Amino acid sequence: MADDGRQTYPAEYAASHGTFALIPAAYVFLVESDRVLLQRREGTGYYDGWWAASAAGHVDPGETLMAGAVRETREEIGVDVAEADLEGITAMHRTAPTGLPIDQRLDVFFVARTWRGIPSLQEPDKASALEWFALDDLPERLVHHERFALEGWRDGGLPAVTAFGF
Repeated sequence: MADDGRQTYPAEYAASHGTFALIPAAYVFLVESDRVLLQRREGTGYYDGWWAASAAGHVDPGETLMAGAVRETREEIGVDVAEADLEGITAMHRTAPTGLPIDQRLDVFFVARTWRGIPSLQEPDKASALEWFALDDLPERLVHHERFALEGWRDGGLPAVTAFGF
């Protein structure tokens, strides 16, 4: 039992149910009027040369999704976003055809229309460019699941919970 009275799973239960890992990640699209800020991935080994969300990354243990989104935005593009200014657009349960635990994801996408600072690349070893794109003229090479979320939001009707890759 946790210090605050919440119950935790017994060790034997956790051991027998530990074959499925779900990695949470937070994505933030900075949106200004009819355009969105995207970064071009580089040097990561995953979608290098493709455009991606303004900022994104894994949520750290003990960190909320919103706190992770705020942290990643500061770390990756040097701007401050208040948690209250994060507009949740979808929670995406995502997988890849490998079936590996690393490919079991829960991605939560946010739009931010208000922030403090001027966006600039803070991690040049992970991204090679930062550029504004018209929402109706997105780049061809935009990471697939991120395009799904961004276009779904832009076009309206994106469900609160989505699945991708199944």
